Amino acid sequence: MLQDLILPNSPRPEALKPPSVPFGEMLLAQGVEWLEAVSLEILQVNVGKLCNQTCTHCHVDAGPHRTEIMTRETIEAVLDVVRRYPSLRTVDITGGAPEMNPQFEYLVEQCRGLNRRVMDRCNLTVFYVRGKEHLPEFLRDHQVEIVASLPCYLEKNVDAQRGKTVFARSIDALLRLNQLGYGMPGTGLILNLVYNPLGAKLPPAQPELEQEYKSELRERYGIKFNNLYTITNMPISRFLEDLCSSGQYERYMELLVSSFNLAAVQNVMCRSLISVGWDGTLYDCDFNQMLELPLFKADSHTIKEFDLAALERRRIVIGDHCYGCTAGAGSSCGGALA
Repeated sequence: MLQDLILPNSPRPEALKPPSVPFGEMLLAQGVEWLEAVSLEILQVNVGKLCNQTCTHCHVDAGPHRTEIMTRETIEAVLDVVRRYPSLRTVDITGGAPEMNPQFEYLVEQCRGLNRRVMDRCNLTVFYVRGKEHLPEFLRDHQVEIVASLPCYLEKNVDAQRGKTVFARSIDALLRLNQLGYGMPGTGLILNLVYNPLGAKLPPAQPELEQEYKSELRERYGIKFNNLYTITNMPISRFLEDLCSSGQYERYMELLVSSFNLAAVQNVMCRSLISVGWDGTLYDCDFNQMLELPLFKADSHTIKEFDLAALERRRIVIGDHCYGCTAGAGSSCGGALA
């Protein structure tokens, strides 16, 4: 039954009310008894929570103080899975700042050697960390697709969300990537940007915002990029704490509930992706990973037990945080869904 799949979501003070309609009940009302994976094409690997930034919207609670780092042994187990299953065409590397893991470059080199599409979820300012200055050239040389955080094209908004001087360094990093060919026609070097709303609201329409971003960044700085992904802030971890401290939690959850979109449910990323935690534990998505919600009755609990046939038809664990992926136009690591 669906109720068996609903596990406790993010820890929150007892005084906070749950949403008016639990996510599982919303699905049942739409005739959806449970969510199932339909394929498994993307291996998303969180190589650790260490980051050079501390962003207010971060669902990972990443920062310079975190010590959780994927070891070489676990990375070898990831690579063994990639070798065994050619249908895993994309390796999506995330963090923290994934580049802060000492094994990041090894993982990239091996995956590219296996002819896999490799994505790096980059915060851009990591290029200015001592010892990481060579990364733009490294990513270019290995034709890594960059998915870069830039939550606004205005300095004030970016620095408010991600820290003082982050915007200026991000613009410099984007210009450097453009000079290397990223975002330029005919190079094959893909540069995608990510927008997160500032505060307790949903993203605007992705196509219109992408055109606005492209116009503003081109006219202000001469920057070019390929695509913009709009991602809803998830009511977990650091953003949840911010919602609670500002008294906006209940209003935000009701916004998500009232904006539920069944069309987005059909395309949620967990239906074609599996998430690997820094310790090798498997999860339905990166958000479930941060909430430590294990797979439902799975024999493959870790990367060393990986069974593609079982995982690509698994039932997906849900919770009220799933409203973040299904509100409005929907939200995923690849942007809007509907």
